[in-house]
Amino acid sequence: MSSSTLRRRLYHGDVDGRRNEQMDTSGSDGLDEPLLGSYGDRSKAYDSREEEDWDIRKKEEQHWTFLFSNLIAQWAQWLANILTESSSVFGRLLPFSTQSQIYLSPLQEERLSILKERLQVPFDGSRADHQDALRQLWRLAFPDTAIPPLKSESWKEMGWQGTDPSTDFRGGGYVSLENLIYFAQNYPESFQKLLHKQEGVRAEWEYPFAVAGVNISFMLIQMLDLQSTGMPSSQPGIRFLELLAEDENAFDKLYCVAFRLMDAQWLVKRASYMEFNEVLKSVRTQLERELALEDVTLVRDLPSYTMLYR
Repeated sequence: MSSSTLRRRLYHGDVDGRRNEQMDTSGSDGLDEPLLGSYGDRSKAYDSREEEDWDIRKKEEQHWTFLFSNLIAQWAQWLANILTESSSVFGRLLPFSTQSQIYLSPLQEERLSILKERLQVPFDGSRADHQDALRQLWRLAFPDTAIPPLKSESWKEMGWQGTDPSTDFRGGGYVSLENLIYFAQNYPESFQKLLHKQEGVRAEWEYPFAVAGVNISFMLIQMLDLQSTGMPSSQPGIRFLELLAEDENAFDKLYCVAFRLMDAQWLVKRASYMEFNEVLKSVRTQLERELALEDVTLVRDLPSYTMLYR
């Protein structure tokens, strides 16, 4: 067969160029020889003994095929019994991502349901409670400055892109505003340092604080697989369910860790505004690694948690 006959065909999605490799035999030269040999001389006289020998061989093949099929069926049943009886052992050995069934405690189900309800609420600038939340965030960020109108140039000082903050919530929804408020209330020192860019040598074109917070909320929702209709199926999402069982505020605390980690990596990379997405990807990778650590049962067990100041 000529060298032009066999070619490697790589399909989209291959990582190393070989995993889904298939051979393409559609070369322009075709096959150099027939797949089957010559049929011989068809004018050869009929021989009844050949037919008898053929029938005997056929019966023998059917007999062995039957025995082999029974053997395979028995082996499959034996293996199924072992898997059923040893499911708990295999469950401990297999990684989270390969387990098809996850059982939640009633407390986990309740807290996951509440969190998902929060994620479904879009920010609505016409709602009085959403307006009040924006004013509360301003008081926490600038306690010595009067609260501006809901549409004002002053909001840009907090890191909103325009004069109307309500236009910047498309990716994160109302929960991203709740995250910012939680950050300001529970870790005020870290909040103020990040808001005013007080640490490190900063870039001339910095990331906008409030908009960055909305993006971090959206990143966490994706990373933890919380946008799915059922339970999270990703490994970080499953580990997060364990944290949620221990702390109903696990999502908000993880948000604070992610924000602080983002700023730290921003400084290490000496990043500017156009590199924000790259920094956010690095933050996600780091959080996924930390969530995979065996001794992490609470958000405060994460190594990056130590960077937060109260």
